[in-house]
Amino acid sequence: MHILITGAGGMIGRKLTDALVAKGALGGTDITALTLVDLTAPPVPVGVPAAALAADLSAPEAAQALVESRPDVIFHLAAIVSGEAEADLAKGYAVNLHGTTALLEAIAAQRDYRPRFVFTSSIAVFGSPLPDRIPDDQPPSPLTSYGAQKAMGELMVDDLSRRGLIDGISLRLPTICIRPGKPNKAASGFYSGILREPLNGQEAVLPVPDDIRHWFASPRSAVGFLMHAAQIDLAPLGPRRALSLPGVSATIADELAALERAAGPDALKLIRREPDETVLRIVADWPRGFAPERALSLGFRAETDMDEIIAVYREDEMGG
Repeated sequence: MHILITGAGGMIGRKLTDALVAKGALGGTDITALTLVDLTAPPVPVGVPAAALAADLSAPEAAQALVESRPDVIFHLAAIVSGEAEADLAKGYAVNLHGTTALLEAIAAQRDYRPRFVFTSSIAVFGSPLPDRIPDDQPPSPLTSYGAQKAMGELMVDDLSRRGLIDGISLRLPTICIRPGKPNKAASGFYSGILREPLNGQEAVLPVPDDIRHWFASPRSAVGFLMHAAQIDLAPLGPRRALSLPGVSATIADELAALERAAGPDALKLIRREPDETVLRIVADWPRGFAPERALSLGFRAETDMDEIIAVYREDEMGG
């Protein structure tokens, strides 16, 4: 099996690569080739035959070159994050929409080729007004450029799957928490920062009120979602190939309470409150919770509370 990962240099891409290499197989089939792609060539792993490439997917010739070898499974993770896509309209559309379009068009141009295509979408495809628990039949209504770009990608995955050109699925990832490493430009980055930094003895900035509620899953769950999506029978999804995924509905207050249980009251003293109206305006319209019945029926699973999410971070990033 040949697997292609775009955005392989990002946090989820690196963790997905590590998981695939550790297993050496996907769905019971040995991995015979692994192609990792990002703007800067990612590290080449040891354990399976692998190649790392630097490519800009918004350039059509780059997408064409990647699919000429006809990968069996394509994980399309490459994206500009929410805050950056909102701040730089042209860059967001170039990467999040045109890069996705170029890759899908390159696949469609191949004759007698139908790969499994796993697209990382986002819960940002939904915008207010929203119910507290969003059902599977809730129509997308993005209120950010990032959400709009992801929603358009979902529609193309649906259409090309309907036409039999790909066997595609779009995963509406929850906000991934706790992200390891340094903060990125995502508007949601503080959700991880207010836990990650205090757990590591560092200060963190909290830009929104304690009653803001959101939907979360760990990096470990995100990798599990991707690998599960690459293996299961997608026929039960019919023509609607976008899935809202399981997660944890929690407020900022819930996060802080879990942090105190995990690290004590001194950890809370490391959080500095600095209200940011731009960030609040973006995240206030995001989903607060889901009823992801379709995903649960297909076997997708995630954490059940913030305590478990913190425990996953400690185990995977802090050695226990």
